Amino acid sequence: MVMKKQIYSIDSKVLSRIYGHRGGWVFTPGDFLDLGNRTAVAAALKRYKQTGLIRQLARGLYDYPRSDPSLGVLTPKTDDIANAMRDRDGTRLQPSGAHAANLLGLSEQVPVRVVYLTDGPSRQVQLGRRRIVLQNTTPRNMATAGKISGLVIQALRWIGRRHTDERKVLSTLRRRLSDADKKQLLKDLRYAPAWIADIMRKVAQPPAR
Repeated sequence: MVMKKQIYSIDSKVLSRIYGHRGGWVFTPGDFLDLGNRTAVAAALKRYKQTGLIRQLARGLYDYPRSDPSLGVLTPKTDDIANAMRDRDGTRLQPSGAHAANLLGLSEQVPVRVVYLTDGPSRQVQLGRRRIVLQNTTPRNMATAGKISGLVIQALRWIGRRHTDERKVLSTLRRRLSDADKKQLLKDLRYAPAWIADIMRKVAQPPAR
């Protein structure tokens, strides 16, 4: 009898935490381990998955689905999925490639294969046509993780020196970045290839009149 009460208590606490977040929350069992042991938490999540309240995206990865009146149940945001994986593994992430360029407005391409550099293990999750890849990389590449400079460096690496329209890049970044962001670029010049560092320096400087 006592065991059943404990199970119901953990179930209700897990449910309360799920409802405490807005639809679209992506989480792992680790987000509930302060409420009970792994077995009890896993059992509660299994029950709520069966009721349709939550959805399993991959092994050990769930979401509390968000709905739209016109579109129905929505796929969770890419960054939310990646961040849940980051928190589970206790690692850092750095958006890279086409995703980094898209976040900065330097590309309109929305990639179906989204890559994040990480100092943790390489992993990937497939959600329909979309693949989210966590790719282990060097400490140097992770030195600017989570900073605007890291995003700029990775975006320009993907575009490539030969294909970079410097005037367009400068115009876009000067418009989108705050003064604090521009100061950060100057602090992290040493982590960028020379040609990217040159662009970062120009972005941080007031345009010539």
